[in-house]
Amino acid sequence: MDFKKDFASILYEVLDGKLDQDKLTLMIEKPRFEEMGDLAFPCFELAKLLRKSPHSIAADIAAEIKSPLFEKVEAVSGYVNVFLNKHKVSFLVLKEVLTLKEHYGDLDLGKNQVITVDFSSPNIAKPFSMGHLRSTVIGNALALIAEKYGYPSVRINHLGDWGTQFGKLIVAYKKWGKEETVKQQPIKELLKLYVKFHDEAEKDPSLNDEGRGWFKKLEENDDEAMKLWEWFREESLKEFSRIYKLMGIEFDSFQPSTMTRWIKWSTYLKT
Repeated sequence: MDFKKDFASILYEVLDGKLDQDKLTLMIEKPRFEEMGDLAFPCFELAKLLRKSPHSIAADIAAEIKSPLFEKVEAVSGYVNVFLNKHKVSFLVLKEVLTLKEHYGDLDLGKNQVITVDFSSPNIAKPFSMGHLRSTVIGNALALIAEKYGYPSVRINHLGDWGTQFGKLIVAYKKWGKEETVKQQPIKELLKLYVKFHDEAEKDPSLNDEGRGWFKKLEENDDEAMKLWEWFREESLKEFSRIYKLMGIEFDSFQPSTMTRWIKWSTYLKT
């Protein structure tokens, strides 16, 4: 429903067609405050045309408007403020929703131009945080709105993380980890291994050198290091997917981190 156009149509009749209906639609405003009504029509532009004050014009228009669409019409400081009839509006909106069903609210503003929405991006081997939940919900809402407006959306989740912490995680897994245990509870177990590494590194600082060494191997695209990193990523994705499924959110693409793609591409260029 477009109640602004309905209001413009009523104004067009009241003004005996003195202004084009499309122009009237453009002139109608949304009041800044709720107590000023749902829609407002400024009469200042009509003053010269009708040779009357905006206040007088607003009063005349308000007196002539008789529509079941409005529960109240007021002339205030050169504006015609209208209050929509909540019962009538609710009935009309629900009727349209039931008629159009899943197509209710569809628009063609985007003209089928594709957009990408990059959101969520949780970190590998770490719990899904409130921050990730927030960006997931907001990103999905934006994608749904864009699709309603005629923009097909490609939802992208950059699942990836990079840094010395992965060298440390690899060391921890190789020393204390078990494949089956990680597969059973990937996030919990990988985080547990990472915490254990730091606890042990306080007793044996040489572990930090081992962690830096394995991260260097990651940067050099070492086969074993990359396979472990990708496995950590895949196991993390299984857990994150469970959460996404609970929220009914799906992605079109799970991209690795920008740094990882750059490492792989730079390695390719060297060969």
